[in-house]
Amino acid sequence: MRLAPLWRRLLAEFTGTGLLVTAVVGSGIMASRLSPGDVGVQLLENSVATAFALAALILIFGPVSGAHLNPVVSAADWLLGRRAGTGLSGADLAGYVTAQTVGALAGSVLANLMFDLDPVTLSHTERAAGHLWLGEVVATAGLVALVFALARSGRAAVAPAAVGAYIGAAYWFTSSTSFANPAVTVGRAVTDTFAGIAPSSVPGFIVAQLAGLIVATALVLALYPDAGSAADAVVVAHPAEPHTAVPVESTEKSAPTDNAAPPRSRS
Repeated sequence: MRLAPLWRRLLAEFTGTGLLVTAVVGSGIMASRLSPGDVGVQLLENSVATAFALAALILIFGPVSGAHLNPVVSAADWLLGRRAGTGLSGADLAGYVTAQTVGALAGSVLANLMFDLDPVTLSHTERAAGHLWLGEVVATAGLVALVFALARSGRAAVAPAAVGAYIGAAYWFTSSTSFANPAVTVGRAVTDTFAGIAPSSVPGFIVAQLAGLIVATALVLALYPDAGSAADAVVVAHPAEPHTAVPVESTEKSAPTDNAAPPRSRS
């Protein structure tokens, strides 16, 4: 599969990850203002907005870069693709991770500015505990396994809905509320709002996410030994050029005469 030029893919990853963090942080701020004092409703509003936004962003940026929007997804793509000669190269991986992380920081700044807050305010929300790290391992492993299962089984087209649904659900069934993304974790450290995470808590979350990557990679290889062959379709297949429809010739080039049988349909 011929891919788009690297600069276009990096722009897509930067913009997509930035808008994802804008959705996470912005919906968290809005939720805290609309439903003050009710954390459960705030989390519901935040999770629904994030799930819908993620699905939409995959649809927008998937055809350009695959819409990884997540360093662990890109790392899994590189790691599993090495065996089959597919997926991201090492240089591409470095570019993707950099673009995603810088984009996440920019997205958090954008959300802060939209709600008339200081562009950068370090979060004071401590999220450092063993049960939260375990939640991140589970959330990250499930996400990576889902992405590769879809690609390997030829169902990458449903990734926007499936990935959005998984993240929306994982907000509720994991203790950490499913960050599952090192770039997003870094971005959420520079906003002292509902979705924030204290900078001192970031390393523990990232280590847990990398552990989730290892668990997911082992699981994917056990379930789908040839999963690397589908690495080019993670998260969404992204050819450089759009598919073009082939015009169908008319089955009736001329009206039949009295002596000619009517043309047969090409079914």
